[in-house]
Amino acid sequence: MSSTDAPAIPDADADAADPQGALGGGAALFPARSIAGRALVTVIAIMTFLAAIAAGGAQIVAAASEQWTSSVASEATIQVKARAGRDIDADVARAVAIARAAPGVSDARPYSRQESEALLEPWLGSGLELGELPVPRMIVLSLASNGRADLSALARDVNAAVPSATLDDHRLWVSRLATMANAVVVVAVLLVLLVLAATALAVAFATRGAVAANRDIVEVLHFVGAEDSYIGREFGRHFLRLGLEGGGLGAAAAVVCLWIAGFIAARFQATPGGDQIEALFGGFALGLRGFLIIALLALVVAGLTAHISRRTVFRHLTGLA
Repeated sequence: MSSTDAPAIPDADADAADPQGALGGGAALFPARSIAGRALVTVIAIMTFLAAIAAGGAQIVAAASEQWTSSVASEATIQVKARAGRDIDADVARAVAIARAAPGVSDARPYSRQESEALLEPWLGSGLELGELPVPRMIVLSLASNGRADLSALARDVNAAVPSATLDDHRLWVSRLATMANAVVVVAVLLVLLVLAATALAVAFATRGAVAANRDIVEVLHFVGAEDSYIGREFGRHFLRLGLEGGGLGAAAAVVCLWIAGFIAARFQATPGGDQIEALFGGFALGLRGFLIIALLALVVAGLTAHISRRTVFRHLTGLA
C-alpha cells in the first residue's frame, strides 16, 4: 500500500500525553459522505417509513374507534315490528312516550315509514314498492351525557306496553369495534418493534463495518490511552447523524403517504366505497397525536442507532483489552 492510500494513523508518541487529541481540531473518524453511510441512511429511512406507516395507521384506527364508541354509546334504538291486529303507528307513539319519560334519555325520535324504507335500500335497492311489506319502524334514543340511563328497565317497560318492540343498546357492536381496533393497534405495535429490531441489526452490522474500515485508527487510539467512552462517543455521534437523517426522511415520507391516502379517500367520499372507508378510518386524518407519534418514532430510531453503535464499539474495545 502506498503512502497516499494508507489511513491517517495518529502518531502514538505525539499523542501519548493527550490521546484524544489525535482527532482534535474537528477531525473525524469517518468521511462526511460515504457509500456505506448513504446506504445505511437509506435502510434507516425505509425502516422508519414502514414503522411510521404502521404507527400512523394504528393511530387513525384508534381515533376512529374512539369516535365510533362515543357515538354509538350515546345512542340506543327501539325497533317496533309490524304485527297483525295492531296499529304500528300507535305502537310507535306509545314507545316514544315511554322512552321520553325514562330517566337518562334526552330525546326519542321515531323514523317515518319513508325513512325506515330508505334504510333497506342498500340491501333491496331503490324503486321497490314496500308499502305492502311489514317494514319495522325505528326509534333513535339520545342518551344524556351526564347520567346513565337504565336501559334494562326501559326495555321491560317498552316491551310490556308494546310486545313487538325490542331495545338495542349497541353493546355488542361497541365491543366488536373496540376488539377490532385493539387488534389493529397490537399488530401495529408488533410491526414497529419488529422494524426497530431489524434496524438495530442493520446498525450493528454497519458499525462493525465502520470499525473494520477504521481498525488501525481505533486500535492506535485505544493503545495510546484514549478512553473507550471517547471512541464510542465519536461512533455514536456519527451514527446519530445518520439516524436523524434517515429517520427524518422516513417519517416525512410516511406523513406525505398518509396525507395522499387521506386525499384520495376524500375524493371518493360520496361513493359507497368511500363511505365504507370513512366509516372504518374516520376522516383519515393523523391529528396532532399522530404527528407526535411519528416524530417520536423518528427520534427513537435515531437514538437507537446511536446506542447500538456505541455498544458495538464498546464490545470491540473490550475484546482489545
